[in-house]
Amino acid sequence: MFLSYLCARETMKYENEISKRRTFAIISHPDAGKTTLTEKFLLFGGAIQTAGAVKSNKIKKHATSDFMEIERQRGISVATSVMTFEYRGVLINLLDTRGHKDFAEDTYRTLTAVDSVVLVIDGVKGVEEQTRKLMEVCRMRDTPVIVFVNKLDRDGKDPFDLLDEIEKELKILLHPLSWPINSGKDFKGVYSLYDKSLLLFNANQKATAEDSVQIDNLDDPLLNNLVGEKDADQLRDDASLIDGVYGNFDNEAYLSGIKAPVFFGSAINNFGVKELLDTFIRISPEPRSRDTTARHVDVQEDKFSGFIFKIHANLDPKHRDRIAFLRVCSGKFERNKYFHHVRLDRDVRFSNPYSFLARDKDVIETAYPGDVVGLFDTGNFKIGDQFEVIQYRLLQEYGASVQFNSLPFYKACWLTAEDKSKLEEFTRFKTANTVIDKDGHVVYLAQSDWFLNTEIANNPGIQFHFSSEIHK
Repeated sequence: MFLSYLCARETMKYENEISKRRTFAIISHPDAGKTTLTEKFLLFGGAIQTAGAVKSNKIKKHATSDFMEIERQRGISVATSVMTFEYRGVLINLLDTRGHKDFAEDTYRTLTAVDSVVLVIDGVKGVEEQTRKLMEVCRMRDTPVIVFVNKLDRDGKDPFDLLDEIEKELKILLHPLSWPINSGKDFKGVYSLYDKSLLLFNANQKATAEDSVQIDNLDDPLLNNLVGEKDADQLRDDASLIDGVYGNFDNEAYLSGIKAPVFFGSAINNFGVKELLDTFIRISPEPRSRDTTARHVDVQEDKFSGFIFKIHANLDPKHRDRIAFLRVCSGKFERNKYFHHVRLDRDVRFSNPYSFLARDKDVIETAYPGDVVGLFDTGNFKIGDQFEVIQYRLLQEYGASVQFNSLPFYKACWLTAEDKSKLEEFTRFKTANTVIDKDGHVVYLAQSDWFLNTEIANNPGIQFHFSSEIHK
């Protein structure tokens, strides 16, 4: 009886650990405000005290999530940083991704390790090229998406036009949970359709001094006093239209990746960020069960499982180390405990597993589903750097200058076929467009979307896969 009680208590603790975790990534086209939003999340979580991306003469520190020299030179996020912090009793694992197109593969791999994403859209420029590609990856896995329309402090697109553009370009249904009152120099604030509260904007306000006014009814005369009669009437009309078009928010549709809630704000001014974060921890998914090529992995399983989604070389330039990033999928990871390495078919253990806050690392004793653990890698794991990172390290560490030349291909597809002769015949006739990857698998390089669709239609016996994971 006592043993049964202990087992039940341990099970309850395990379920509680899972329920309080959220693992997500912030994605965007370059310069949309992703790194700034990341830092503001960290500020609210108490993980950092100063936002390094703030463009001020008084603040010269670089962004916490951008820590390689190559990033400082180019002003882009190169390394996928893993940042863990706690906010209102929720343990958040934030994976900051690269927005630049040169590092797309790393970002795509990172998206396999998250349960949801926050997509940042530039309210001035709208949907951009890299945004479309990132959303394709999210749709492949039905990843839940929250949209944050940034830069409301600048003159931007009409919010209704922007919603139409996002739905059309990204092929996802939207549901506004907040709504802006003007933009640019006339920007007065955001009304939360979810919490029925008004957030007033002040361009000179401090980072944590946002004013929120509870307005249960938009007909409240107080609204006129706060934003003026004209803008109050416009907000009432907009809210009525939104209610008629979108109705009540369906959280299950969001969790299924069908519909994306939308928030408006200004990350650089720290406006609307707290409201986004507060809602995120309420509606976003807990760590989820996962399908693998071998079997379905239930998040509630006692048996530990996890996968490596990234290996970062030279995290500490003084030691030229290699850190493998492991996402825990089920069970409990424990320091110094032996775990079975499937590919090598042998047991391994880790004496110094880490949790992260960008450059800072802390040794951990345990980790649960949703957590990302850093493991020192001596060659046990696979997955390498991206090209420009390799180029930089070869030059800086070994004095070897290399040059990479781009090829005129649109997309790479991994090929499989039940009838191996069909695959052999295809590669024989398409020699100029087929290559073998580092693991010995056939890859088709399509010159354009038209060529790709034509080959798919003409070769029904061959399966075209848009990720190498089919062979994992």
